[in-house]
Amino acid sequence: MRVLVGCEYSGRVRQAFRNLGHDAFSCDLLESEDGSPFHIQKNVLPLLTDGWDLAIFHPPCTHLAVSGARHFAAKVADGRQQAALDFVRLLMNAPIPRIAIENPVSIISSKIRKPDQIIQPWQFGHGETKATCLWLKNLPRLIPTRIVSGREQRVHKMSPGPDRWKERSRTFPGIASAMAEQWGSGFSLRAVA
Repeated sequence: MRVLVGCEYSGRVRQAFRNLGHDAFSCDLLESEDGSPFHIQKNVLPLLTDGWDLAIFHPPCTHLAVSGARHFAAKVADGRQQAALDFVRLLMNAPIPRIAIENPVSIISSKIRKPDQIIQPWQFGHGETKATCLWLKNLPRLIPTRIVSGREQRVHKMSPGPDRWKERSRTFPGIASAMAEQWGSGFSLRAVA
């Protein structure tokens, strides 16, 4: 299956699909953290019509997440929030048969539509809380794979710093594996390097 993981610089979701034999690529304006040759460093929009079977998009949440609601007035006034919503709409409406949009609790819910599912890292083997919304097209809800205790708000409590946004935006490995195993199953696999 051809899989596009858009707006992902970490490579975690892409690699989870590749580990199962899928022809998966990540795409981001940033270079890939893992130096993979299966990362495309550019705007994801021109790739949307390249014949993907599945796409998982992680649009930037800077102008969307309710955790930054105190800044919404300025972001509405200067158009940043509308541009972010327009980008999400383009991803949701891409000509790809199966799509997942991943974002924290955000105004996507009130401005576009409610999420199909809200997951937590502790449902997938990580003892932390970080509500993550999924908007799904032709995909089933993720089934928790390993519920653990802990429930720490490590991501929320990270110290301020220049790379805080990068640390907060990485997909947890357990969630990436669940996406690959559950959304990638039942499809014919191609031999990939």
